Amino acid sequence: MFLLFVVLVWTQSVATEDGWFWQVTDFHYDPRYSTAGVPGEMCHVSGGQQDGSPGVWGDYLCDAPWALINSSVYAMRQIEANPDFILWTGDDTPHVPNEELGQQVVINIIGNLTSLLKEVFPTKRVYAALGNHDYHPKNQLPPNGSDIYDAVAGFWRDWMDDDGANSAFKQGGYYAVSAAPHLRIVSVNTNLHYKSNLVTKDMEDPGGHFAWLDRVLGDAQTNSEMVFIVGHLPPGFFELKRSQYWMYPNFNERYNELIRKHSSVIAGQFFGHHHTDSFRVFYDDDGSAVSSMFLCPAVTPWRTTLPGISGFGANNPGVRLYKYDRQTLQIKDVVQYYTNLTEANLSGRPVWQEAYSLTVTFGLPDGGTDSLHRLASSFTGPDVSQFRKYHQFNTLSYDPTETCDNNCWVDHVCSIIAVGHDDYDVCVNDKITGGAPESKKIEMVLVLTCLLTVLIV
Repeated sequence: MFLLFVVLVWTQSVATEDGWFWQVTDFHYDPRYSTAGVPGEMCHVSGGQQDGSPGVWGDYLCDAPWALINSSVYAMRQIEANPDFILWTGDDTPHVPNEELGQQVVINIIGNLTSLLKEVFPTKRVYAALGNHDYHPKNQLPPNGSDIYDAVAGFWRDWMDDDGANSAFKQGGYYAVSAAPHLRIVSVNTNLHYKSNLVTKDMEDPGGHFAWLDRVLGDAQTNSEMVFIVGHLPPGFFELKRSQYWMYPNFNERYNELIRKHSSVIAGQFFGHHHTDSFRVFYDDDGSAVSSMFLCPAVTPWRTTLPGISGFGANNPGVRLYKYDRQTLQIKDVVQYYTNLTEANLSGRPVWQEAYSLTVTFGLPDGGTDSLHRLASSFTGPDVSQFRKYHQFNTLSYDPTETCDNNCWVDHVCSIIAVGHDDYDVCVNDKITGGAPESKKIEMVLVLTCLLTVLIV
């Protein structure tokens, strides 16, 4: 009887055992970054003339210097030195014209960042994905192998557990590996579906990527595995610009179909690219939330040059820690860390501090799909407190006084709850022209406009 009691206690303990893992994304290292020289020529400047000397730790008009990148990775170790693994979701080179880079420069930057992560976390596996800037020419990732795929496969070979994963990566820039007996990490190359990728524009399934993903997710169900999908370029729309999407529409729908089809085995999706802090909820045809995606903010503070952006388009640098149940793979919490770049340059060193805990700050029981659906639903009610916090953290308090008018609110809400093109168009039209009685709609607009102007802190 005593032995049975011990076994039951041990089983319960294992079943609730918590683990942690990191996500870091969008380093965008600028080798030209300097704190001395001719103003405007000390970094690859974002959107205009840099009128002063950039700080040691970075500048909101520039991509990241090595000092900032190095600080971010060492901060991860200081905060949580023993994660189960690390997710690294791409975009390592600066935002520059192709003629200012070259194939070997791209390879060298990815190699240097790989070496840094191995130096700081020598015993940990890093599950990495390529970004659209991790190629030369940028955005033009091919479906059938390349010298860059081969070089990066060599850098990351120690993090892949079999030759099949390495071979798949060399062929198409994607792979799947076993991270635990019941957890499979699937690193997708959604850059093959990017609307700026002219190489794959007219292909039905570039590199057989969708067929491969369908097979891998189906095998996971057969083998009683759960899956974390790791990628760079997300489906859906950018919350800072109305109707700004990344994937070709047909590829966007193919991806969404696979998520809906295999939602029962997908424990989480983790992407970058936006540089902002946001999330997405996927729904089935009946309107039930079936999956969700976390969008991690960038290390680079670079202000986007994309025209028509809502707000200023820069961000404070961030890294993200997830708490999860090792047995069920349930995301139990998300703890976002950041450094205030202005303060770092004034004080002489970056202080990496907690921005928020998803469960504590937003009052959620966990970071699962149902909780994120509930959070998104709260953004459409008359109480704007939840949305106000979300909006502040979207750029990691880059400008905590920035307001968000009704159009801004619509763009954020619809990008979160409508990942498909048709659904997004319906959402935008509904939020602007319908979806609530006129008196209620006017009241909500007034509340959002007034409170977001006065109360954002």
